[in-house]
Amino acid sequence: MEGTNNVVLLDFWASSFGMRLRIALALKGIQYEGREENLFDKSPLLLKMNSIYSTGRRVWSGKGEDQEEAKKDLIEIFKTLEGELGDKTYFGGDENLGFVDVALVPFSSWFYSNETCANFSIEAECSILVAWAKRCMEIESVSNSLPHPHKIYAYVLELKNKFGLP
Repeated sequence: MEGTNNVVLLDFWASSFGMRLRIALALKGIQYEGREENLFDKSPLLLKMNSIYSTGRRVWSGKGEDQEEAKKDLIEIFKTLEGELGDKTYFGGDENLGFVDVALVPFSSWFYSNETCANFSIEAECSILVAWAKRCMEIESVSNSLPHPHKIYAYVLELKNKFGLP
């Protein structure tokens, strides 16, 4: 099937969804055409294929009771994930990353922004999950595919400024 691998990744550098796809494609050695999207002026193709939403958005963009509720919800989700991870090295087992690892690890790029904007510590609440994220980042295909957390934070500040958020 040579020549039939026409994979197009509709992407935005800060998108957790795009990050996980970049990891999966790198792990599988699949070549692809990356198309950077403007999330404020989405292309018709992106609108057709996918809607991008982040549960953590309320944590970094919210305020007051809504933000506090969002933090509790996020920690509850993370604690559920920790329960599933148990004492395994990765969600996929002790040897290799699995599908769940690839799907979840991009969210770790947003930990710093969530913590900074909402004044809490994910590591203090969910140390097992943070340790897992650090192990994942030791894998070259993961670390080369995810943006630095400070770059995500600069983007969050840009968004907050654009939308007049505190």
